[in-house]
Amino acid sequence: MQETVSALNRRRNVSVPVVAVIATAGVSAFHFSVPCMVFGQALPEPDRFCLKICAESPGTVASEAGLQINVENGLELLESASIIIVPFWSHPEEKPSAALLKALVDAWQRGAEIVGLCLGTYVLAYAGLLDDRRAATHWEYERDFTGRFPAVRLDTNALYINEERLITSAGTAAGIDCCLNIVRAHYGSAFANRVARRMVMPPYREGGQAQYIERPVPETTRDSAVNELTDYLRRNLERPHNIDALAKFCSMSRRTLTRHFLAATGMTIGDWLNVERLQRSQELLESTDHSIEVVSSMSGFQSPVSFRQSFKARFSVSPSEWRRAFRGPGNQL
Repeated sequence: MQETVSALNRRRNVSVPVVAVIATAGVSAFHFSVPCMVFGQALPEPDRFCLKICAESPGTVASEAGLQINVENGLELLESASIIIVPFWSHPEEKPSAALLKALVDAWQRGAEIVGLCLGTYVLAYAGLLDDRRAATHWEYERDFTGRFPAVRLDTNALYINEERLITSAGTAAGIDCCLNIVRAHYGSAFANRVARRMVMPPYREGGQAQYIERPVPETTRDSAVNELTDYLRRNLERPHNIDALAKFCSMSRRTLTRHFLAATGMTIGDWLNVERLQRSQELLESTDHSIEVVSSMSGFQSPVSFRQSFKARFSVSPSEWRRAFRGPGNQL
């Protein structure tokens, strides 16, 4: 009979990592289920991790959807757990209890891995664990997070980040990527790939959060002249533009236009055009069957080569990979 991993570990005097998932009031059922699946039911060899649930007060914890989670363990579990996961924090504006924050700090100081999935990153930040370190959270909370935690170096493009056993992830599905990466770190790529296959998930996802942000540029500004210009440019993205012609359009000097545009949008005209053209190309890739050459031309890029380079630099994936992700494998360029 094949020896189990737990038996092997006992024989080798190696302990199985205990994964403690913290249930908090109003937790998202999906986010809570992610580590429970990855470190529980999805494991092809269940003895690789020991999954346990805990809460500040053992008993029944209600999720945001009203689901009842029965929890037997209190925060004392964090004193021995190898991996501690905060899967969500339902009220980012509220600081967690001192008891929870201290338990996380103590656990990290003794060598545990501390994980914040999606808005769970807020809990690690409130504990002060992320000061002067890179971290990830959902891109929609960028402004709120950076305002509350200026000492944290927020990376709004990363799907997940691991700095000194402090692991944070972007929103929702990125929590799966993050947990798979933890499995990979403990048991290697081959085992993590087996877990991913059981979840019908790719073991890696290309690119970062930037590819999922719906619109990075505001439609209007407080400057009516700049608004008129941006409306004109959006209607004519496929055409070449130069500062002199645009300054004439606005009845301004080059210098005045440049200053007004930067003050209104926070970008140079060239940078703004590049973002808008990339936005147009995304829409065309998702909604049409046009070739790369046609998409490039309709979006206003000088050549397919410059289009591919700009797209890859912005989204960390190629236009073809983008189309596959948003339309499926049957629509490749």
